Amino acid sequence: MKEIQKVAVLGAGVMGATIAAHLVNAGCDVVLLDLQIDKDGKQVNLADLAVNTMKKAKPSPIFFRPWLSRIQTGNFQNDLALLSDADWVIEVVKEDIKIKHKLFESILPHLDKSALLTSNTSGIPINELSEVLPEDIQPRFFGTHFFNPPRYMKLLEVIPGPKTDPELLKSFHEFGETTLGKGVVFAKDCPNFIANRIGVMAMMAVIHTMIEDEYGIEEVDKIMGPLTGRPKSAVFRTADLVGLDTFVHVSENLYEAAPEDEKRDLFKIPPFVKQMVEKGLLGNKSGSGFYKKSKGPGGKREIQTLDLETLEYRPKAKVKLPSIEMFKNIEDVVERIAKVSFSEDRVGKFVWKTLSEVLVYSVNRLGEVADDIVNVDRAMRWGFNWELGPFETWDALGVAKVAEKLEAEGREVPKLVRDMLDQGVTSFYDLATPQAKYFDGKEMAAVPERPNVLILADHKKDKTKIVKTSAGASLVDLGDGVLCLEFHSKMNAIGGDTIGMTAQAVKIAEEQGWEGLVVANQGGNFSAGANLMLLLMEAQEGNFEDIDLMVRGFQRATTSLRYCKRPVVVAPYGLTLGGGCEFSLHGDAIQASAETYMGLVEVGVGLIPAGGGTKEMFLRHVYQAHKRGEKNLLPALQKVFEAIGMAKVSTSGEEARDLGFLKDTDGITLNGDALVTAAKKQVLGLAAAGYTPPPVPNDIPILGEPGFAALKMALYMMEEGGYITPHDKTIATHLGRILTGGNLTPGQTMTEQDMLDLEREAFLRLTGERKTLERIHHMLTTNKPLRN
Repeated sequence: MKEIQKVAVLGAGVMGATIAAHLVNAGCDVVLLDLQIDKDGKQVNLADLAVNTMKKAKPSPIFFRPWLSRIQTGNFQNDLALLSDADWVIEVVKEDIKIKHKLFESILPHLDKSALLTSNTSGIPINELSEVLPEDIQPRFFGTHFFNPPRYMKLLEVIPGPKTDPELLKSFHEFGETTLGKGVVFAKDCPNFIANRIGVMAMMAVIHTMIEDEYGIEEVDKIMGPLTGRPKSAVFRTADLVGLDTFVHVSENLYEAAPEDEKRDLFKIPPFVKQMVEKGLLGNKSGSGFYKKSKGPGGKREIQTLDLETLEYRPKAKVKLPSIEMFKNIEDVVERIAKVSFSEDRVGKFVWKTLSEVLVYSVNRLGEVADDIVNVDRAMRWGFNWELGPFETWDALGVAKVAEKLEAEGREVPKLVRDMLDQGVTSFYDLATPQAKYFDGKEMAAVPERPNVLILADHKKDKTKIVKTSAGASLVDLGDGVLCLEFHSKMNAIGGDTIGMTAQAVKIAEEQGWEGLVVANQGGNFSAGANLMLLLMEAQEGNFEDIDLMVRGFQRATTSLRYCKRPVVVAPYGLTLGGGCEFSLHGDAIQASAETYMGLVEVGVGLIPAGGGTKEMFLRHVYQAHKRGEKNLLPALQKVFEAIGMAKVSTSGEEARDLGFLKDTDGITLNGDALVTAAKKQVLGLAAAGYTPPPVPNDIPILGEPGFAALKMALYMMEEGGYITPHDKTIATHLGRILTGGNLTPGQTMTEQDMLDLEREAFLRLTGERKTLERIHHMLTTNKPLRN
């Protein structure tokens, strides 16, 4: 396959425009074309309107909003010549085969002889779409079904056409995983492919069971959310997110296109859903669906729920199902879903009835929607955010146990399952070794590997790879002489285990001849910071000496990473806040996930960054400006002051660079599963280049009293304008003193240790403030900042 550098997207609707934005995220040159229409007597390109709409969209479809200017726009009437040097052309117009065929015929004269042509259709057979294409183009034509929104949804279904070149598909698979950052699955050319076929069936099974067995909307969403390994949006909030019109279209399409499907009747739309669409209750896009936000007493915002009898909204009901409280405390999803499914109470009966339908249906779809269970499970995890795919769920419940219960209920056990059990195969997967295996219908075969993916949990199945471990952190041998410091405390919070293991990591890396160190983990988020509960308890007891020791230990840990004799690369992703950000800032390099939400947010709990974060931001910006010979250091100082004082948090890895948390030389990886591998490569590159640790800066210039006065004046104006509270001002004054040296005069210098001491002193003073303790308590109890 020719290297893909330029992509043309045909169709600037919501899906086409956001695909174009994500292609820019991936570093491609992008052309976006659609119709030119008459609007108020002027000719307007729909592609231009789409780009302008994305400038205001929340969440943003692009990593860094200024990048939207990189999308070249045009129209079908005048600009088809722009396709001539495109390496890939993707069609994303209306789901109408006649419209798609007409568009294909119009673009054929403009396609490069080696260009890929794909369709983002979600329901039209690829075979039928290919009928109008010449023989020489058919090997380069296939389906590429992105999930909405393309930036955030991991799944990319690839659907071969009848004559697609298999080698080209292999190359595109790697491009999709590595460049686009997607999880690529291969689907068969069948109605709605894998994820929508099984996912919509699962949702419809839930809706019909809710009606038959008289459950409420709130009950269903409480049961079929995280409790059963499904996303927080569960069923009805997911329907609102997708849009009821879209949901109905997909379901009706399945009913018409799959007449032989044994569960075809499940795809019939219940009358109340049709009435909702007729009334315009489409979900988030119309402001109301199964749920809507409204103002309650006193103007307080509240969520209301649709009454399915009257189609009027009522206050959201509280769910009283005691077993949910018991089951939800089981952290392991495999154990939790097994116990819930076989519970005989109201919760367990609903879960078993709906889940067993999906399990049987998924087995029966093998050979129709996909060739193997791996593609099905990946599609459901990546496309619908299930924690476990259907076949992983079979294993969690126990294949034999599920089969026995189906038989006891007089239901048919799928032939594949009977054959498995007859052969003595009791699970669809064998995950006991680093090379996972799956049942391919005949025997256990190796699970296909994904390019550059390294999953630490799988890697550690080889116990020889674990160098050292504790409850909250481990040292892992990544191979090729690279050591990994992995956090695995609850929420990856930084506590004593993390601090202690950091010291061990540096010592072992230096003394045992390792090439370098990666700081990484894999979970919900990299780290939302230090253990606030422990800090609050110590502060309330007045144990300030213990807090002082905690801060000193934290500073030693981050400083040891900074001056380790081996290169250190930190691999943040997701929430990388407070102490997590401070750990990141002390690496020689950062290899961040594209979806990294990074910031020093300590002011939100009444504190300042004291693990070297304040110092490190100063060194990165003010000190570097000084070393470049800049005379006026105040702009660089203000950038640091605002980033910390306003608790700025990036909405992407690229925005983290713009905010100053990432350097220009730091890397960003689109595929989060490949992040550890990318960080490891960075370490090996630094080591091969002849790494030496940086010198300790002992000549740090300070702006002194004039700089401090400028910051205090800004704070005074903000307080007078009502933008900050008195306690905000107190916190920011401590921050300003650290960044300027306080009462020192310009021309004097500080050492790095001087700055660390100022951080620690300010932190200790603030932990003695009642309003700071109120902020910490509020954050711990509500997970929201308090402005007191």
